[in-house]
Amino acid sequence: MRYQPLLRLAIFALSLLGIGCASHDARLTSSATQYLGPNGTIITGPEKKSYADSIAYWDGDGVPGAPSIVIDISEQTASFYKSGKLVGVAPISTGRAGFDTPTGSFKILQKNTKEYRSNLYGDYVDDAGTVVVANVSVNVDPKPTGTKFLGAPMPYFMRLTNGGVGMHTGFLPGIPDSHGCIRMPDRMAAIFSANTSVGTPVAIVP
Repeated sequence: MRYQPLLRLAIFALSLLGIGCASHDARLTSSATQYLGPNGTIITGPEKKSYADSIAYWDGDGVPGAPSIVIDISEQTASFYKSGKLVGVAPISTGRAGFDTPTGSFKILQKNTKEYRSNLYGDYVDDAGTVVVANVSVNVDPKPTGTKFLGAPMPYFMRLTNGGVGMHTGFLPGIPDSHGCIRMPDRMAAIFSANTSVGTPVAIVP
């Protein structure tokens, strides 16, 4: 298909720290983060964002029909259809080992804005907002005295399960890396959100 040759050149992190499902991640803007690009070239700096965006495309404006989405875990892509016609593809990052993204048939249960924050993953911060303990899970990590939980940003979160799995803006290392969610570029998360509604079917295939 159109995106498969590009996908084989997809961004691949040379160093994985694995901070979970959310997008609160310094690697998104760090100039030190390196990616493997076409022909083995190393991509750093401003080229990283444009390279990630170049893998995605959207031809759905003005196309009529009911929306549906297919998440392909093996290909690490999200394909957007209108009445069965492919109109867009986004590179994604699904759940890493031990936090596998569930497969099967789902529907969008809830949609959130660009300002949405996780209620499971984030940081413990003090009253001034200074991070005391970073990258925590509220179900696992005890909260230090005098701190509060600040959820990690998950822009355009589109919930698929009651357990908290959904699609949202996030870091894309080129391989499965999340706590189960489907991360995608911010531009594509915004487009997918704008073109779906609660009840939109989403198939997740291995």
